[in-house]
Amino acid sequence: MTVNDEKDKVHDFWNRASCGEALLLASMDRDGYAGQAKARYELEPYIDDLARFGEAKGQMVLEIGVGLGADHQRFAEAGAALYGIDLTQLAVDHTMRRLEAFNLHSNLSRGDAENLSFPDGTFDIVYSWGVLHHSPNTRQAFDEVLRVLKPGGRAAIMIYSKWSLVGLMLWGRYALLRGRPFTKMATIYSRYLESPGTKAFTRHEAERLTRRFSSVRIWTVMSHGDLLASGAGQRHSGMILSLARRLWPRWLFRTLCPHAGLFMLIEAQKPS
Repeated sequence: MTVNDEKDKVHDFWNRASCGEALLLASMDRDGYAGQAKARYELEPYIDDLARFGEAKGQMVLEIGVGLGADHQRFAEAGAALYGIDLTQLAVDHTMRRLEAFNLHSNLSRGDAENLSFPDGTFDIVYSWGVLHHSPNTRQAFDEVLRVLKPGGRAAIMIYSKWSLVGLMLWGRYALLRGRPFTKMATIYSRYLESPGTKAFTRHEAERLTRRFSSVRIWTVMSHGDLLASGAGQRHSGMILSLARRLWPRWLFRTLCPHAGLFMLIEAQKPS
């Protein structure tokens, strides 16, 4: 399979539903988008810690993977000089419609994270939440982030962490219960978590992805997926999952393994 074939599969998956629109978006108007944002930030309050929207005023900002546009709206409201790309036209259209509903503006287009169309040293901030792990060549995507940042510019990126409760649940369902306990975690994530080819990374691997950056900070957070505190996305449903959601000992996991979360947050600077 070629890289273009892999990207086509990722595109087709997300073009069917841009970041769970059927689950989170009641209507494509101000009320619908406001409701989706409220649900998003209740489920993922740590987005604010990474994005730091309030610091974007007057800054050149690029978001890679705009999805339904909630974070993009926050950057626009903060007064950023804003650009956004997504692999799918569906996400671009959603975000355009959203910004129009709130009388906001951004420079939006389809784009490839591995081959950004911007000149070197364009942006003060490059932000990407839960996107680069879907790219066939995540290493190249990180290199592109570094290239388009200005010296001293900030990258704020979330990718998936390999040793997570979500990964353990997927392994239990698709490996252990099928009598294949030696199935690699890379295969589990690639086949069963979101779009085909999805990856998850160890801290060491994340450090290698950011080795050309400076002032790198990496931390993990327990996601709503790890805690079964929300719907399970586009691919997973059923009676067993519904029962597990009622019985899941969230307090115990928060206490005993607070770092076993799916979301790995990365903040780094381009060397001056």
